[in-house]
Amino acid sequence: MESVATILKVLQALSGLTVIGLVLLHSPKGDGLGAIGGSAQLFSSQKGAEAALNKVTAYAVGVFFVASFILGYYF
Repeated sequence: MESVATILKVLQALSGLTVIGLVLLHSPKGDGLGAIGGSAQLFSSQKGAEAALNKVTAYAVGVFFVASFILGYYF
């Protein structure tokens, strides 16, 4: 049973670090002062990459949540 807890702790730590890294890779949603001159839409052609990044982030958060729940409930 302790080996399962160790594996879950490692999985939790790795998924937590992954979530931190992925969140830092996200582009900011606010346009700021760039919206005034219309330059906010100049570089918005990365919709596919942003969608993939959102999906990977959601999976990493799911893994972190499940590992945390199992560790908290059973161990």
